Amino acid sequence: MIKNNASLERGALFFCILALQKTQQDRAMKKYLRTDEWNIIEEEFVPDRLRASESIFSLGNGRLGQRGNFEESYTDDSLPGSYVGGLTYADRTRVGWWKNGYPNFFSRVPNAPNWSGIYVRLIDEELNLAEWDVQQFTRRLDMKEGISYREMTVESPKGYKLRVHVEHINSMAQQDLCLIRYRVTSINYEGKISLVPYINGDVTYERSNFNEKMWNILKAETRNDHAYIWAQVKREDSQLACALTYEWLRNGKPATGTQIKIEKEKLTGFSAGTDVKPGDEVTLLKYTAIVSTLYCDRRKLVEQAVKEAREARQTGWNALIDAHRQVWQEIWKTTDVVIEGDPEAQQGIRFNIFQLSQSYRGDDPRLNIGAKGFTGEKYGGNTQWNTELCCVPFFLLSNPKEIVKNLLLYRYNQLNKAIENTEKLGFINGAALYPMVTSNGEECHNEWEITFEEIHRNNIIAYAIDQYTIMTGSTSYVAKYGLEVLIAICRFWSQRASFSEAKQKYVLLGVTGPNEYENNVNNNWYTNYSCIQCLKMTIKYIQMTARDYPDEYARTCRITGFDLPETERWQEIIEKMYLPEDTEQGIFLQQEGYLDKVQETVDRIPREERPVNQHWSWDRILRSCFIKQSDVLLGLYLYYYHFDRETVRRNFQFYEPRTLHESSLSPYVHSILAARIGKTEKAYDLFLHATRLDLDDYNNEAHQGLHITSMAGSWLAIVQGFAQMQIQNNILRFSPIIPEKWEAYSFYLYFRGCMIQVRVTQSDITIHLIEGEQLSVMVYDQIYTLETGKKLKSERKQK
Repeated sequence: MIKNNASLERGALFFCILALQKTQQDRAMKKYLRTDEWNIIEEEFVPDRLRASESIFSLGNGRLGQRGNFEESYTDDSLPGSYVGGLTYADRTRVGWWKNGYPNFFSRVPNAPNWSGIYVRLIDEELNLAEWDVQQFTRRLDMKEGISYREMTVESPKGYKLRVHVEHINSMAQQDLCLIRYRVTSINYEGKISLVPYINGDVTYERSNFNEKMWNILKAETRNDHAYIWAQVKREDSQLACALTYEWLRNGKPATGTQIKIEKEKLTGFSAGTDVKPGDEVTLLKYTAIVSTLYCDRRKLVEQAVKEAREARQTGWNALIDAHRQVWQEIWKTTDVVIEGDPEAQQGIRFNIFQLSQSYRGDDPRLNIGAKGFTGEKYGGNTQWNTELCCVPFFLLSNPKEIVKNLLLYRYNQLNKAIENTEKLGFINGAALYPMVTSNGEECHNEWEITFEEIHRNNIIAYAIDQYTIMTGSTSYVAKYGLEVLIAICRFWSQRASFSEAKQKYVLLGVTGPNEYENNVNNNWYTNYSCIQCLKMTIKYIQMTARDYPDEYARTCRITGFDLPETERWQEIIEKMYLPEDTEQGIFLQQEGYLDKVQETVDRIPREERPVNQHWSWDRILRSCFIKQSDVLLGLYLYYYHFDRETVRRNFQFYEPRTLHESSLSPYVHSILAARIGKTEKAYDLFLHATRLDLDDYNNEAHQGLHITSMAGSWLAIVQGFAQMQIQNNILRFSPIIPEKWEAYSFYLYFRGCMIQVRVTQSDITIHLIEGEQLSVMVYDQIYTLETGKKLKSERKQK
């Protein structure tokens, strides 16, 4: 018998309101960036929040990226970071208690030589914001054009005043280039001023397990018109060359003065000096090419980097910037989301789309998306299951290019490594458990409760293959590549599941679900349920491939040694898997024994103790009922087509008040489900949490880097949440709602070769077929056929 739903709902609503009030108070305390729909603006220099700002003002272009570090010297607390995709360092594993199956190395994307540095020197002083008085400071990230600007007025200890203007670009048009325009105007200084563009190979990696330097400098040289550093990652074959050239202007014209070559063991560059008086302006244009062995033969590496730096200078600043702007214009043409009437939400969603777009371009299956992108060292720049959960649906629905296919191929190409990893754990016969954290396919995570137990990650990789097939309408990927992955994953589940005589059911013991505040539990509902769906899906695609692609099916069977009788055990697991639930309350249990915990709600936790992982002992966290991130609710979100609205409502009302949202993967999932059950304002609050997670630093983590992969969740919260886009019988279905404070919202969507624009207002929904000849869509329960260039306008149902 289900308990009284009305009282459950009233109690849950009360607790949600209290929790929301606390969250809003915390946000107000942390908020320091000006609200602007196309720009991120910081209007004051505060050293204590510099690391967070360095994360927020990060720049990238898919191949390389940098934290928003100052170009000039800064000797106070900072996290310098320049990163090149595809280059990794094997950091020796460091653990207190070694366990069989742990990796020997933790792969990290190393902090590359600093290619952005520019010293600013007066006769006997050097600009250093840790020592100089900063009298005016503004930093602006133009998301529309992908340019970082900085303006400041500074005074030296001796009283000399300068005005500084900086523009910084990592070119989206020529992805090996970093471009900097650095302009200094004298306010009261008279004498010699020198600007020193350099490349510094003497860099550290703060999170290195043994404080090791990660680069061998092979050569550092300065010639008449260029300087370069050639370096190799230690213990790896990967190499990198950084080469710079520059232009030097005084009052807008080529400067005459001294040029001094700088050539040290790990630092190269130039010192360009000239005399100035108050009112004079000097400008340095720095062109740097960063080329790696991922794209260039090592024998030509230096030659190529120098060539590209020289060509950049010859092309000139204006032409390079125009090309860069053009790429961003094309990106925004199809990915922009417009929210009318809510500048904070508008700024947040554009910031997330901007960061995603500059972190991953999708043109190379050897690359993936690090959880922090190019914005920080945490997680080592490695790939996690966040990519498949958040980024795959975002790129599938927002971009017509083969981005997602390359993400899937990344996993396919690492299948053999996944099988090797799984053999270390005692599995056989080609079973695969994909790594929790990886860059090259090898597991490099070394916490037993995650590495060995958070096995649900396998299912999201299978789920991504299924979503790609559904969204594109093409089954060729499954037949050529995906089926091998699916079979290997199912072999893992077949061996991992055990039969309980007591329950007369299959069980999954000793696991960690998505909620990482519970470890080593039995029968996590999400893990068990997603295992069933994975097995079902694979059987479906085996049958499809055998029927429609017999040659590929024969090849797959030959490569994998697959034989159809294997599926008999899979089918038995499907039919007899244990799924814990509480029939009295009508909810699925997160895991066995969850209701044995003291049941409390998150509003009871004092504000000063949040996030709990920064204040509580791990023992206290594990004993509590509090949930780090969506777990049961994640399953209801992913497999929405299996659960009715009432089932979602009961589980949401129970779990949401117990969820801390101390993982970036949580708020957007809850927002989507809140929208589905008609809780529009709750959906909005969670959407804002997901959208401004880093800008307003909800979890006190922005200093470590941004939550790049989960940023896609804020886009999904609009498309799958407020617009309630679902796939029903291979047709797009919309049942839109809209927050009260919004006037309208609109977005673009790709589905099976067609592009549509969807706009929702308080009164209606309009769908415009922009590309494609014809597309059937369902609005609420009515099916319509869209034709190219024509718009469908339908009244929005009020709920």
